[in-house]
Amino acid sequence: MNKKQIVVMVAIVAIMGYLYSLPVKGLIKAGSTHDTAKSAPAERPQANVDVATVSEPAKTAIGAALSAKINDLEGQLKNATTDADKLKLEKELASRWDDVNQPAPAAFYYLELARKENTLTDWLNAGTRFNDAFKLTQDTSVTPVFITNAVEAFQNVLKLKPESLEGKTGLGVAYVNGGATPMQGIALLLEVVKQDPNNESANLNLGLFSMKSGQYGKAVQRFKILIAHKPQFEPYFYLAESYKQLGQKAEAIAAYQKCKEMMPDQVFGQRIDQYIKELKN
Repeated sequence: MNKKQIVVMVAIVAIMGYLYSLPVKGLIKAGSTHDTAKSAPAERPQANVDVATVSEPAKTAIGAALSAKINDLEGQLKNATTDADKLKLEKELASRWDDVNQPAPAAFYYLELARKENTLTDWLNAGTRFNDAFKLTQDTSVTPVFITNAVEAFQNVLKLKPESLEGKTGLGVAYVNGGATPMQGIALLLEVVKQDPNNESANLNLGLFSMKSGQYGKAVQRFKILIAHKPQFEPYFYLAESYKQLGQKAEAIAAYQKCKEMMPDQVFGQRIDQYIKELKN
């Protein structure tokens, strides 16, 4: 699975989670939007949260067949005697977890690789996967570790490449998710869009954070920038949600319909139809 496919899969899972975390009818209260815009309390990470902690639920999610090769690689890693063998197996495990769209265990392996080899790519992969893992998890016991590790990863990206917009965006998202320095995170994201007005990740996250704080008008503007540059189902979905909160029913319905067209999944489509029906009544 390539990077683009991973991003799409994370978006699909996050949106499906959003759909089933809220009732069809009624508006969302400001500050109570979905996990994609949540903030975890800033706290010291738990020392016992590691790759083993997140691998077990990930294996349950993907099933025994897909877990078999991963189990085999883990066994090889446990018994590896040379640093070269360990490094090779960690790279393969990171890739395998990516292939089955499980960012949390992949993140830990990329982090280990980055700490050993200090490459820009590994730090970016680690930070991105930790932010993705935060976005998807419902387990608040692990989120402080995800945030702390994402911050470490993106700070190292910026040490190696201070001008990296991907690094600034990732660090900004991690800061906001962490809850301790949200304005510092927002400032980084605004810095990115000042340099690159169409930056996809920065605009999407600024839109989501605007939704979280109840600033749906600002969220609409962010999602419209994304759609004008590159129409995709995720900004269309959140655009529809924002219009819904603003009471702009016709605009919300149109955005929901576009989102449904771009994501032809039966279960998703049925849920969107419920949303549209409620708005029409």
